[in-house]
Amino acid sequence: MTKNEAMKALSEEIFSCTGCQLCKKRKKAVPGEGSLMARIMFIGEGPGHDEDVTGRPFVGPAGQLLTKMLASIGLTREEVYICNIVKCRPPENRIPFSEEAEACLPFLRRQFAIIRPKIVVCLGATAARYIIDNDIRITRDRGKWYEKGGIPMIPTYHPSALLRDESKKKEAWEDLKQIKKRLEDITENE
Repeated sequence: MTKNEAMKALSEEIFSCTGCQLCKKRKKAVPGEGSLMARIMFIGEGPGHDEDVTGRPFVGPAGQLLTKMLASIGLTREEVYICNIVKCRPPENRIPFSEEAEACLPFLRRQFAIIRPKIVVCLGATAARYIIDNDIRITRDRGKWYEKGGIPMIPTYHPSALLRDESKKKEAWEDLKQIKKRLEDITENE
């Protein structure tokens, strides 16, 4: 099975999933999008209103900022893979309950196995806690590199946090520069 076939089959499973209560109010499930050959996978918390309507991740104001953040380090959305911990919108954009995240994590693991990124960027505390370590505190731990299964991972602020508090943008820029440098190092050593 090709990567395209595997991701298409996985997306179909996500679209029809009824594994938790989030499926009951969704307009559209949001599997993820981007290059299946991506070197970097960006993982957020969950879809918001705009994502629920379009079925695409990070398309609202936070997504527009993420697109600009990527451009600032010479990347496009088409070169990376963007997804979330949960694939359906939590009501009022609340943090996903643990049972909701646990229901979706097998999908995320399969996405990871298909794409095989060289770097994982966790956007916000929720993603960092489920992907890196439950004890992560984003204000304390953002910008630190971790390694799991031989894959470098870094938590940084979620773009929506940067929209709420612009004073965090300087730290986020430092994180982006680190991500760019790590990607360059990986590319040179391939």
